[in-house]
Amino acid sequence: MSNSSNSTSEQSTPTPAQDVLVIGGGMAGLAGALALRENGASVTLVENAPAFGEVGAGLQMAPNASRVLKRWGLLDKALDIGVQPKHLVFRDAVTGEELTRQSLGAEFEERYGAPYVVIHRSDLHRILLEACQENGVTLLNGVFVEKVETEGEKARAYAANGDIYEADAVLAADGLKSTLRKAVAEDAPVPSSYVAYRGTVPITDATPKADLEDVIVYLGPNCHLVQYPLRKGELLNTVAVFKSASFERGEEQYGGVDELEEAYKDCVPAVQDALKNLATGIRWPMYDKNPIENWVSGRMTLIGDAAHPMLQYLAQGACQALEDAAVLQEVTQGTVFTEAGIDASAWEGAFRDFNEARAGRTARIQRTARVWGESWHVSGLARTLRNLLFKSRGDGNFQYNDWLYGQSGEGVPSVEAKSTKALAN
Repeated sequence: MSNSSNSTSEQSTPTPAQDVLVIGGGMAGLAGALALRENGASVTLVENAPAFGEVGAGLQMAPNASRVLKRWGLLDKALDIGVQPKHLVFRDAVTGEELTRQSLGAEFEERYGAPYVVIHRSDLHRILLEACQENGVTLLNGVFVEKVETEGEKARAYAANGDIYEADAVLAADGLKSTLRKAVAEDAPVPSSYVAYRGTVPITDATPKADLEDVIVYLGPNCHLVQYPLRKGELLNTVAVFKSASFERGEEQYGGVDELEEAYKDCVPAVQDALKNLATGIRWPMYDKNPIENWVSGRMTLIGDAAHPMLQYLAQGACQALEDAAVLQEVTQGTVFTEAGIDASAWEGAFRDFNEARAGRTARIQRTARVWGESWHVSGLARTLRNLLFKSRGDGNFQYNDWLYGQSGEGVPSVEAKSTKALAN
């Protein structure tokens, strides 16, 4: 990568100041960097890893996120490599019966202003990374920032190798295990008792042809399984999530697959067969954190999982990172970035506005994801009542989607971006 470096030299004076320093090269960091670069900021992004990349498998991009990609001119790239599923379907994992479905076609897209897209996580990351490169974001690897301090009207980020980065504003996008979150909250990740195994396999002539155009979710007692196609229908993505006794004991990884097989032993053959698609060498323990009201410390704000890590039951982690970036883009237009130029004194006020706009919405999503996950995994009478509730909902009933996917609401980016300054090349 032409814009990357791996500096290890000791340095006692700050690097040349930037308007914005972004710490973390995941989805939230890249989106935040791109959004503020589009506003005209000079932006440097530093990433701890020696190279930019993303691990994982499939990612569901609901229309509240694909609208943001559309705003930035990136939706067509996502559609070129992703898949637009026809339906979102929920089934009982023990009986196989369909509980409810949501059609994702023209009516859905018109209502929410953008399509539902499933895409490989690494593909979306690459799209954002290339957009940052093309628009002039400076990208640096091998930089671990230990702390950020506000000194007067500047923020200083202190790296482990002795480097100091100075900027008018800092976006802390260092994820679930954020080091920089300590500036506003001394908290730890909350384990959920659930773990995930993931896998992507090529779709071949031997792959069962049913459901290859949909997102399918099987709900079982203390487990669920999700499947959908990726990369224009070339790959099948499978995610199995279940309650793990070993994780509850504190073991993030586990030496065998007996827990996995036991969790799904009462499920229909379609679910048990899908377990063969999983990569069982590594599993993903599921954590979130309790919502916090304040994300801002001086000239630094948290964004993405550093601010609001959430369980994946609403498929909103990456979506909310994109929303963060879009709202930050909006609140800095006309305040920090004005027709007369950049008003660096406005950053702290803009960060407060961003925090106020976003904290309530993301807290609701964090809490709802927990409840939603609990409803997926119930057994006995609770499962019977859950199934009856799901089956009472008809396709095309949007009342449960509007608060999350809708084009208006508190903390939701506006449908169209306000006019932005030309990029400073």
